[in-house]
Amino acid sequence: MKGWISYRREVTIVDNFEVIVAGGGPAGIAAAVASARNGARTLLIERYGFLGGNATASLVGPFMTSYSLDGRHQLIRGIFEELVLRMEGIGGAIHPSKVPAGSPYSGFIVFGHDKVTPFDPEAVKFVAEEMCLEAGVELLYHSFIVDVMMEGDAVVGVVVANKAGLEAFQAHVVVDCTADADVAARAGVPFEVGRAQDGLTQPMTLFFRIAGVDDERVAEYIVSHPEDRRPFASVVREARERGEFLIPREGIGMYKTLEKGVWRINTTRIQGVFGTDPRDLTRAEIEGRRQILFLLQFFREKLPGLENCRLLDTATQVGVRETRRILGEYTLTADDITQGREFDDVIALAGYPFDIHSPTGSGGGATGELTSANVYEIPYRCLVPVNRNGLLVAGRCVSATHEALGAIRVMPTAFALGQAAGTAAALAVHLELPPRRVPIETLQRTLLEQGVYLGERIAQKLQLASEG
Repeated sequence: MKGWISYRREVTIVDNFEVIVAGGGPAGIAAAVASARNGARTLLIERYGFLGGNATASLVGPFMTSYSLDGRHQLIRGIFEELVLRMEGIGGAIHPSKVPAGSPYSGFIVFGHDKVTPFDPEAVKFVAEEMCLEAGVELLYHSFIVDVMMEGDAVVGVVVANKAGLEAFQAHVVVDCTADADVAARAGVPFEVGRAQDGLTQPMTLFFRIAGVDDERVAEYIVSHPEDRRPFASVVREARERGEFLIPREGIGMYKTLEKGVWRINTTRIQGVFGTDPRDLTRAEIEGRRQILFLLQFFREKLPGLENCRLLDTATQVGVRETRRILGEYTLTADDITQGREFDDVIALAGYPFDIHSPTGSGGGATGELTSANVYEIPYRCLVPVNRNGLLVAGRCVSATHEALGAIRVMPTAFALGQAAGTAAALAVHLELPPRRVPIETLQRTLLEQGVYLGERIAQKLQLASEG
């Protein structure tokens, strides 16, 4: 029987930081590194014992394109580019400039998949951690954000749960990179969930990796079946017609890794679940593993080149595409992305197209049904909550519509948003201003100086301003 209890206790304030970054996924890595490099004493809090988020715990990969949609211009650079180059240096990644659309590394997909970045999730753990430590970031693993500390309308710290019990940490600025806007929600920031008509979110996927694949036979089959929009789509369609394939997918999502015969599989699909409900997450994990067992048998019996495949591993956590989206000072829309709308406060460029997986059917993915510009801009105001100070948000929980999120939710964009948020947080500390009042020109200039690309328009604007 449900009810309420009153629970109260004193919590030790362990330390006071200038910037706290909540969540160590792509956005959190970039935010923490950027904050520390810009001179702020920075704490990064992560619930696992390693960094990377979806890139490691969820085995999601490759990194989707960091280039313009036509594959001609690299848009997302800065900390993301540094991470990729350092991983490539230890054999843990292939730079996206070397990965054309339609290749096995791109899942044989052409649209929206030019210049993806294959990587080893273990390389992300090592390199991201070293980048944080070299920058001076203080790391706290195995800690989960459970509450926030408020003074008026300002977030001034967080409460975490870990093996020590409950601990509190104060901060001048908190950057919410939890992907689910956990900090923002607990601070009372308004948010939306799912699509407008029914509130349903994109489905979840439990990634897994298989070994023992005959790479050449798979490639030969794909080349000989150009009518398949996704790998093995005709095999899946025929099996579904016989009632032998019940997963709502139109083909097999599979991406070659850096190792011979090893592939990431992005084919499970769990619908009707919400990523902020622990019971739904539990159900999704169980259902995902059941689907994996079915898929392994299906692969061995039906797919050329996969007859001898074996399970290598399953993701530590189910991959969640969409949960909360905060209400920020500006909400990015599908029309903004379609028109390639320009913003005076642009802090990131992207070119990944709309990629909305159906909450109820088998369709989805980067299909071109909604048209995106070759290059589009994301404004700083999307990172700034409407009603709270001392707080910035980065990653897939920024202020955007359901449709716009379908384009900007991927990991390279999260890195770009995180770098902007971490830089702004450090500037807010040093300028003694609320994050919403950080001068945009100062933020943009700092980002450019640290390897971020904001397009020729902003570069020329800042150049003229410095000359004037």
